[in-house]
Amino acid sequence: MKLILKQDVDNLGEAGEVVQVKAGYGRNYLIPQGLAYVASKANIQMLEEEQAKNRERKRRDFLEARRRASQLEGLTLSFTERAGDDGKLFGSVTVADIVERANAGDLDFELDKKAVQLEEPIKALGSFDVAVRLHADVTVEVTVEVEREEG
Repeated sequence: MKLILKQDVDNLGEAGEVVQVKAGYGRNYLIPQGLAYVASKANIQMLEEEQAKNRERKRRDFLEARRRASQLEGLTLSFTERAGDDGKLFGSVTVADIVERANAGDLDFELDKKAVQLEEPIKALGSFDVAVRLHADVTVEVTVEVEREEG
């Protein structure tokens, strides 16, 4: 019996895969549990169309992420903060600060907080490279410079 899996099934296959199983296993377990449906010609054609749409959507998302990355490449964000004599900030530069400063610039898109890969807030003076992950395959470095506030 040929079935199309709706979800990943251990030791059988991944969602969207066409698998060959024994009739009893398919009729008595996979189909009633909602894990699979019969692989008729119409269902296989629908699956192939859906997979083609997904591939096209993933390709568009990747190209859009690369376009956005090109705008962020070489970007330097400067912050002027109060700091002690030892160079430690009285506050910190957080992901929210970085996103706000980047979005205030001339980007033609809104940078999302989830894209900024900052382990912990910046609490010292200096220059820091911060990774911005725009897509699973597209990551770009943004330079964050923190300088002492005069006065």
